[in-house]
Amino acid sequence: MADRPTLEKLVKQNDVWLSRNDVLHGIKKYDVSSKKIRIVTDCGETITVNNSRRSSSARSLRNSKYGKVCKHCKLSEERINKFVSKDFYDPAITYVEPQQKKSVPKKVEKKSTARPISIPVSAEWPAAAQPAAAQPAAAQPAAAQPAATQPAAAQPAATQPAAAQPAATQPAAAQPAAAQPAAAQPAATQPAAAQPAAAQPTAAQPAAAQPAAAQPADSNKTKEPVSMSAKDKFSPSQKKRLETLMISDEYDLDNPDLLPEFAALEAELTARRKKEFCDIYENSREHMLAKLERDISAFLISKGFIEIKSSLLIPEEYIVRMGIDKDVELSKQVFRTDDGQCLRPMLAPVLYNYLRRLDKILPDPVKIFEIGPCYRKESDGSSHLEEFTMVNFCQMGEGSTRENLVQLIDEFLTHLGISYEIEGDECMVYGATIDIMHGDLELSSAVVGPVPMDMDWGVNKPWIGAGFGLERLLKVKHNFKNIKRGSRSEFYYNGIHTNL
Repeated sequence: MADRPTLEKLVKQNDVWLSRNDVLHGIKKYDVSSKKIRIVTDCGETITVNNSRRSSSARSLRNSKYGKVCKHCKLSEERINKFVSKDFYDPAITYVEPQQKKSVPKKVEKKSTARPISIPVSAEWPAAAQPAAAQPAAAQPAAAQPAATQPAAAQPAATQPAAAQPAATQPAAAQPAAAQPAAAQPAATQPAAAQPAAAQPTAAQPAAAQPAAAQPADSNKTKEPVSMSAKDKFSPSQKKRLETLMISDEYDLDNPDLLPEFAALEAELTARRKKEFCDIYENSREHMLAKLERDISAFLISKGFIEIKSSLLIPEEYIVRMGIDKDVELSKQVFRTDDGQCLRPMLAPVLYNYLRRLDKILPDPVKIFEIGPCYRKESDGSSHLEEFTMVNFCQMGEGSTRENLVQLIDEFLTHLGISYEIEGDECMVYGATIDIMHGDLELSSAVVGPVPMDMDWGVNKPWIGAGFGLERLLKVKHNFKNIKRGSRSEFYYNGIHTNL
């Protein structure tokens, strides 16, 4: 048995289409989305059907029967015989639906709850009761037999330390073992019975009990200061602090030989930023991101666009329709909730719905735009944010051409005072795109529709659209090194760090 062919595969192999009234048409072209197939026949008819293995359209293409041939399509005998003979499709094979693997719950191994029991060893226990591993031979307490009254010959050889000299030969500074019973001190801190504190420890004495006098003599030497080169004039933390205080390339920190010392330079930059902050408070009192939103909104309204506002939460099914679920990396960037919704990673899904609905209400062409926050699990860098602000504008219907789109983008960026270059590119969602670049930084991806995805949203007219990230526009406009300076933040206000 083999898998049942998809409708897309059947359309490609048959090269003909069988309508509901059993009329055989030739296929001029077709577009495929995640759920739909749009077919244009040789006679000019457009058909949109579900891209399903089990649909009636798929069953009719797997068979070889037809009623009549469309006289306008003018099918050749070769194309008709290809459909009838099915030389690409073996009817003797039973085709079945591919079985989906059922998820099997993983076995959870029970962790052992047994806990180790520690038995405290009392320092007052007799020597016979002490565990052998915890009581070294050289550390046997001698409180029961003082060294002064116990002759050396009476002690067993196995328990007699190598340095067990008579008390008379000990230095005057060393206290005899008889004067200080071993029971008064822990075994770990008791030196050999007859050795003074400065003596070299025996093999049985742990390293932790070595006196400080045994350390190398050169460890107390003071290290000489190391001279720093011009590039190392500022430490990494000082350089980071100066970069935080600078809005743009005010100073070249990579060549600091002509710069003042850190304290003076930090004071100068701090005073400059405080003055700029006070100027904002006394004059405009506007956040640059909010001001840019208002400026863009006024510009697009003057061009005939209507502004819309939609929810930050969208159904996760919208992400599937946009095809993001097919790309593993893009799918990982979506912030999902527990109720089948997610924070919108783009504005396009709701704009699709507005185009379809407003097409029944407004005159042609329909022009709409939205400005609002979007969310993606982006990598932390100087050009990416997890929370960013997008503006998307699109037009559907008359005048939706590439030339008009490029002209609108030019007027838009000229109004903002931003230079740009146009490049062609491809993206997973829309296919061919018009990329708007400022140096190596991408400002926008513009699209000229229709695209195959339109079928899944019920849009069947030509359209044009573009989207810009407002924080990137601010980064370019003010020459910020880090995009966070123009973003929603508690640490930056209009590019100025608030920790002054």
